[in-house]
Amino acid sequence: MRIVVCVKEVLDPDAVNNYAIAGRLEIGEDGKSLTQAAIPRLMNGFDEQAIEAALQLRDAGAEFTLAVLSAGAGPEKILKHAGALGAEELVAIEADTAETDYHTIAALLSAQIQKSGGADIVFCGRQASDDDQGVVPALLAEKLGMPLVTIARAVELEGATLRVTRVTPDGDEVVETTTPAVVTVSNELGDPRYPTAAAKIKARKMKPSKVSVEDLGLAAEEIAPRATVIKQFVPTVHGNCEFIEGDAAEAADRLIARLRSENVL
Repeated sequence: MRIVVCVKEVLDPDAVNNYAIAGRLEIGEDGKSLTQAAIPRLMNGFDEQAIEAALQLRDAGAEFTLAVLSAGAGPEKILKHAGALGAEELVAIEADTAETDYHTIAALLSAQIQKSGGADIVFCGRQASDDDQGVVPALLAEKLGMPLVTIARAVELEGATLRVTRVTPDGDEVVETTTPAVVTVSNELGDPRYPTAAAKIKARKMKPSKVSVEDLGLAAEEIAPRATVIKQFVPTVHGNCEFIEGDAAEAADRLIARLRSENVL
């Protein structure tokens, strides 16, 4: 069995939020990219949980080869982190993602998966923390001809049957499908594990395989972006504070009445 996890390198969302709160988040002259070079880059949090989903299947007794893919300019750091967690195959698809869209990324990932022998399960994070679109997994499933199960908080494997517990606004939903399949993993799965010090040292020696766009044999129209970012900006946030007078009981009644009048409650 072969399990593939697709991961993305993103700007640290906590650092981005801190810059935004401090009013120091700035867009460059191109109007589309951030200028703060000090913001660290790391693996998308949902993608870490996708790796955790695969590792939990291994803990439960499943035997498989774990491959982790990433498309972008120099994702070696996050791939070595995946290696420290237990991935046997690390693949970096060298592409300039600044000028690509989700169609292009899905085409690159699906081509690499097919070229390397396919996959029984493809795990992805439910979305990326930088653009929050969550579109790539659906396009990936379509290109691979696999069913898609979204927002998983638990995954079980029995033979070729995949049982997924999904997070929905109305509570959990349990669905079953047969492999091969694409599954997106949500943060409700739980905190991802940390690699051991010994695993980190061992992973330093791991060299991800590098694949160029040309190596994948895709036609120009297959990787041409269909959506282009025109502008990105930091919105101006205006805050207003209103004090409700009276003792505790009166203030509580007035607060509830006000919230109801504004349809908050």
